[in-house]
Amino acid sequence: MARANDNDALNILSLERPARQTLPVLVSSPHSGRDYDPDFLALSRLDNLAIRRSEDAFVDELVSGIPALGAPALCALFPRAWLDVNREPYELDPAMFDAPMPRWINARSPRVRAGLGTIPRVVAGGAEIYRGKLTPDEAVLRIKSHYMAYHDNLVALIEETRGLFGTGCLIDCHSMPSAGNDGSRQKADIVIGDRFGASCERSITTAATEALRNAGLTVRRNDPYPGGFITENYGRPDLGIHAIQLEFNRALYMEERTMQRGQNMAAIRDALESVVRAIADATLTIALPANAAE
Repeated sequence: MARANDNDALNILSLERPARQTLPVLVSSPHSGRDYDPDFLALSRLDNLAIRRSEDAFVDELVSGIPALGAPALCALFPRAWLDVNREPYELDPAMFDAPMPRWINARSPRVRAGLGTIPRVVAGGAEIYRGKLTPDEAVLRIKSHYMAYHDNLVALIEETRGLFGTGCLIDCHSMPSAGNDGSRQKADIVIGDRFGASCERSITTAATEALRNAGLTVRRNDPYPGGFITENYGRPDLGIHAIQLEFNRALYMEERTMQRGQNMAAIRDALESVVRAIADATLTIALPANAAE
């Protein structure tokens, strides 16, 4: 399997490819990065554990077997607390910066108001990240280097997949805390997001749901996670490109308090691989009528 060596050298992303792509899917893990630069940590008021609260910890390891199935897997190496690629490129809070920001940035999105823009102000749970303000140049540097690299690779993988199969499905993988901010427990093991049917054909969502339930997991759809920017932006069923988001309850595979791997990592990895196969089969089925007509 091949790696994206140029990007690895820059500590931007990991791209694992199969020797030959045999499935019409690709997998993305935008929030599992844990390469915390010392300069970033020096800017933060949080300790080395608290700064990790926004991580989709170890999701990169859950998806690590996907290339052996015949599909590529793209993972960010940088942390979400530093830069969130599951946002528009310039969802930014002007109050975070020591000089005026361009008027064209999106400063009014609900995510920015919550402190969770492209460059987040807080980690999950609401703790402030920074001791002081950042420069606008720092924001532009992060976005032009790391954000654009991630999305350029994502676009290339989507086009390659569609070129090979005439269709494709992007599977965007995340994790969710086992309890909400109000302390209530999550009502599902997995939340599937398809933007309420807008980002992929319903048959793909149905196939994913059935595969996960067959693995013994409880599933909800679009509640409370319908899919973020990646799912919404790249899901174009009318063009034969589908996108679906999977949120795994962290209590399934890790110890949240200490950020340690749990005993069920292998079982959840197997469940993910089974749902990837099911999504691939459903995606091909959608494409069959058009292929048969040619």
